[in-house]
Amino acid sequence: MSRDVTYKAALEQALRDAKEEAELANRAKSEFLSRMSHELRTPLNAILGFGQLLEMDSPSPKQEESVGQILKGGRHLLGLIDEVLDISRIEAGRLRISLEPVPVSATLREAIALVRPIAADRGIEVRAEFSDDERHVLADRQRLQQVLLNLLSNAVKYNRADGAVIVSCAETPGQQLSLRVTDSGPGIAPEKLERLFTPFDRLGAEATGVEGTGLGLTLSKHLVEVMGGTLQVESRVAIGSTFAVVLPMVTAPVETLGPPPSTPRPPGADEIESSALVLYIEDNLSNLRLVERIVALRPAVRLLTAMQGRLGLDLAREHRPDLIVLDRHLPDVPGDDVLGLLRADPRTSGIPIVMLSADANGREIQRLLDAGARAYLTKPLDLHEFLGLLDKFGSQRRH
Repeated sequence: MSRDVTYKAALEQALRDAKEEAELANRAKSEFLSRMSHELRTPLNAILGFGQLLEMDSPSPKQEESVGQILKGGRHLLGLIDEVLDISRIEAGRLRISLEPVPVSATLREAIALVRPIAADRGIEVRAEFSDDERHVLADRQRLQQVLLNLLSNAVKYNRADGAVIVSCAETPGQQLSLRVTDSGPGIAPEKLERLFTPFDRLGAEATGVEGTGLGLTLSKHLVEVMGGTLQVESRVAIGSTFAVVLPMVTAPVETLGPPPSTPRPPGADEIESSALVLYIEDNLSNLRLVERIVALRPAVRLLTAMQGRLGLDLAREHRPDLIVLDRHLPDVPGDDVLGLLRADPRTSGIPIVMLSADANGREIQRLLDAGARAYLTKPLDLHEFLGLLDKFGSQRRH
């Protein structure tokens, strides 16, 4: 007996070719988005960094308004970049999610506390109508917090003046818990509901002057679904809207003993001692100038700079600074390799190294932290966060 399997073999080969082509396209897309993230974040670092410095220089009222507009536009663009990248990672299956039992009441109260100042500015009341019980849902706590903050900020932004936002939760069939955010806003017309989760579609809100990217709800829906839940919405025109995050309920984790209490630090221990030396290895001139201006706010800190990786290595070995701030993209030696060489050399192995880069990939950040970096800052640089690191590592300098 014989059977012609030519067609079947050709079909299987075609499927393999199609799969390989799709994987190549997906990798190319991810690489392109990662590269674009870096290229966009680098100039934003200068825009937002120098903008924050101008804001701290006590400008005149007219200048203060102009600086505020620069920072507002820059942060809007930064938020847009982050949301686009998150959505692309979810679609590519590369977003890292850590599912664990998350306490519901504590997580809701944290989100409410963060959004209350914004609501108070608009005269909007935020009410918590849930009990402080021990119920838990299976979720990634950081991502759940991100979703709740987006829903709460939308409930405030698109509310009526002197309106209200109510946060509640209730059990639903199938051992699930519904976390609800209800607003007293204008509501959404039925014909617009099907467009609610369409990227960049703000349903006409762009004409109202309310800030937004049109990506927040799209990203929130993807995040909830990745965590095994659903994002539901009910809305009535002139009455308001309710967004509900429905997640599976789980039992509370077994509590473990925490670390022993730390010894109180003596007064002034968080201040940098005199003559603390910081080495900054960076090839971008505007970023160098920005960090020079920031470090100037700490008179007790001296700054040493290098625009090449090899020169940075030589300076680190010769001067043994108290802190090294290292960019990842250098013209001669990649920053990742510089980190490895610094860690392998006994003369520099004990120096704390902070990576500073426009790359915001969570997996890469964790890899470099595991490789020995003490912290990882992403561009655009947050001045207060950077000054906090100078204070922290400067107070731990060698004696």
